[in-house]
Amino acid sequence: MSRVRLRYYPDPETGEPHIFEHGVDEEEVEDVLRNPAEDRQRRNDSRIALGQTRDDRSLRVVYVPDPEPGSLFVVTA
Repeated sequence: MSRVRLRYYPDPETGEPHIFEHGVDEEEVEDVLRNPAEDRQRRNDSRIALGQTRDDRSLRVVYVPDPEPGSLFVVTA
């Protein structure tokens, strides 16, 4: 993945990225988005990327293309 800016859905209570609730960090999301084993369309404009982190953890990352060029909005992982 070339220099794509990632934004994360914030948890309404903490303001932290929602992915933290699932024990996932930003680096793991970047690993999967950089080299997905599979990336498919979901409903509406959302997509799901399936892949491995550098620590060999399997993840699903749900994201949507961001209106800002060169940016993705990560919903959950």
